[in-house]
This record gives sequence, C-alpha cells and structure tokens, in this order.
Amino acid sequence: MTTTLRPTAPERRTADGARRRPYDICVNGRPVGEVLLATDERSGPATGRLENLTVHEPDRRRGRATVAALAAEEVLRGWGCSRVEAGVPASAGPALRLAAALGYTERSRGMVKDLPPSPPAADGVLRPMTAAEYPAWLETCRTEYVRLWIAEGVPPERAERGVGRQYAALLPDGPETAGVALRVLVHGGADVGTLWLGPSPVPECEGWVYRVEVAAGHRGRGHGRTLMRGAERECAAAGWRTLGLNVFTDNVPALRLYESLGYRPAVHHLRKPLL
Repeated sequence: MTTTLRPTAPERRTADGARRRPYDICVNGRPVGEVLLATDERSGPATGRLENLTVHEPDRRRGRATVAALAAEEVLRGWGCSRVEAGVPASAGPALRLAAALGYTERSRGMVKDLPPSPPAADGVLRPMTAAEYPAWLETCRTEYVRLWIAEGVPPERAERGVGRQYAALLPDGPETAGVALRVLVHGGADVGTLWLGPSPVPECEGWVYRVEVAAGHRGRGHGRTLMRGAERECAAAGWRTLGLNVFTDNVPALRLYESLGYRPAVHHLRKPLL
C-alpha cells in the first residue's frame, strides 16, 4: 500500500512569505487522516511546522503516521525549510514516541497548574510596576527577546519587526493594559525581580506567565518561587483557575522550580533539522 499526501486546499501565503496548506493523508488514494503544513510566522521560511497530524482510528497502528510525517518533511524541504517544528500534547504518548523515533528533540515545554481558590501567600511584597519604570523594563525585555530570535536564526530586521508587533499586541497600553499584571518584587528594601502576567494565548489554561525574572545578584535565594506564588495569587484574584507558562527544557533550574510548584507538562515543543 502507498501512503501519500494530497492537498485539500490552495496554498495560502502572507505578505512576509509565510506559507500554509492542508493535506489529506491517503492510502492508495483513500483519505485516512490529515495534516497541516506551514512555515513559522516568526522564524520565516527556514522553519517549517507540522501541525495537527491525525490518522483516523481504523487506520492507526499501521505505520501511517510515520510515513505521513516523513512525507510532510519532504514537502517542507521542497519549500526550502532547513528544520521542522511540532507541538505535541503531553497526553499523546504514541505521538511523542513517534517523534522521538523520527529524531525530534524537545526545545521547550508548555506547563499548566490547576490553582486552589486561595493560593498560598508569597513571602515578599509584589507592588505594581510604575509608569516611570516601564520603559526601561520593556526595553530590556525587547532586547533579550530579539537576541533570542536572532540566535534561532531569524534575520535581525525580521526579529526586530516581529518582536515589536508582539509587544504592541500584548501591551498596547503599557502597564495599564487591561487584564495584564506587571509586578515588582521587593525584598529587604530592594527591587529583586519582576513578573508579567496576562490572559493565556493557548487553550490549555486561562492565565499565562509571560515573563518572570530575578535580578542578577539576587538569584538562588528563592525569589523565583516567591514571584511564582505571587503570580498564582494574582491569577486567582482575576478569576482564573489555571495558570500556564513556557520553559526551555535546557533551563534546568526553572524546570525544577515549576515542577516543584506542581506545574505539569501540557505541550511538548519539538524540533528536528531537515538535512
């Protein structure tokens, strides 16, 4: 039997070159599943995305998904992609095992926690960030995020534009943006860390920790835990019962902190070079 991909709609392209097209997974011309292929809107044409690969129940456990994934990689190579990324739910054990067998490795992990009605109090004072403090904080965030994008292979101009658009969308009114909490942790009379909390961009949770940062010279003293406890109380006060975040899996101290606080994996973000 021959497993192939068959387009089900015209390819869509955006002004900046991003591509997107859905396919049926077919066995001898018979649809048995579907997959969506795209290029990453952030990274540009060098990074392909394999999304929503699904094989229908009667045709599972026959190697269809493996062949479909390999065929999808060939399509992305034809698009000029040098790597492919995919997000796999933590509950999808077979998909995670398939990805590992095909050479995908984990880059980052989306984690979620179900919050009690009254989370424990934080050992410290979290005060609102002032309008005067906001510009310097924003510039630091933007600079670090642009640097991260560039390290991922995004051209500097594209990184600057992309980060600028994201921050403009997430913080249109700065510290006064509705639904957003920007907080500064005070300990012993000194500002030792910052927190950015807002509505979740993903369906797995209601609140999202966009950034938590302990100032250099104050790390290793439990302030990260205090900031996260503060985030949980802010989240509960907003009426959100689930809080999520994304952590790079090579950041072992942060990963251990979140696990110790009861955060569980929700989505594994995987990557593979297309040689």
